[in-house]
Amino acid sequence: MTQTKSKKRAISGWVVLDKPYDMTSTQAVGRVRWLLSAAKAGHAGTLDPLATGILPIALGEATKAVPQVQDGTKIYRFGIAWGRATSTDDAEGTVIATCEARPERAALEAVLPRFTGTILQRPPAFSAIKVDGERAYDLARAGEAVALAARPVAIDAISLLEHGPETSVLEVSCGKGTYVRALARDIAEALGTVGHVASLHRAAVGPFTDEDAVTLDQLEAAGAGAERDALVAPVAAGLAELPEIRLDAGQAAAVAHGNAVLLTGAGAPAAMAECWASFRGRVVATGQVEFGQFKPRRVFNA
Repeated sequence: MTQTKSKKRAISGWVVLDKPYDMTSTQAVGRVRWLLSAAKAGHAGTLDPLATGILPIALGEATKAVPQVQDGTKIYRFGIAWGRATSTDDAEGTVIATCEARPERAALEAVLPRFTGTILQRPPAFSAIKVDGERAYDLARAGEAVALAARPVAIDAISLLEHGPETSVLEVSCGKGTYVRALARDIAEALGTVGHVASLHRAAVGPFTDEDAVTLDQLEAAGAGAERDALVAPVAAGLAELPEIRLDAGQAAAVAHGNAVLLTGAGAPAAMAECWASFRGRVVATGQVEFGQFKPRRVFNA
């Protein structure tokens, strides 16, 4: 039996999905888009198939705020399995090296400060980084040797949650572009052993956390229409970490046409590198303030 194709609608907002294990980010977006009959959808940061947790899915006009969410801080909880290195740096790959050494708790805690701040990190061979126009993971799967250059990433904090002889669980707060699989690999090597990511959960992306998350089961259980739409967060939720500029009706109309407006009033800012403008709670545009003027960079439709 063929499934009837639903009519797409111009729904806008965020589904803060708790992505299930063994599902790609693309599959998750497709499922959410189908459930909500959304005309347009995308996600704010790929999550590995074997990872669970926060996958912000943008619908409609919210896709214009994806860069702001992607640039936000991420929090991951991950398990390192000691003694086995794999081709993918996670449990999906084949074992490529083993070691009998297991780190003591004190040694692990002592090495973690070396992985905070801005550090150089060599991405895993199985990653989406392009090499001469090809994805690194495609080259690696084809059997080619992939050597990716180390690049700077920002690690705000890293802490040990649980420690055992075979697996330890850590939590890291980091910036865009950080590979937790590479972090686990490098921590193990710094301790004189090898290891890989055995489990991975993303607990936060920008303004979105586990507390905001909904599951596919919840979306599917909710009836089509208002009940399911109630699980969609507003477009503005993705911009919550940026300063908000509130416009009056005249200013909002001008900004909606891409024009800069002079901000007035005692509290009006003179300069802001990045902010968003609203009218009656609705996102009008993202942009910046220069010399007391709000200058839109991305205009949102009503």
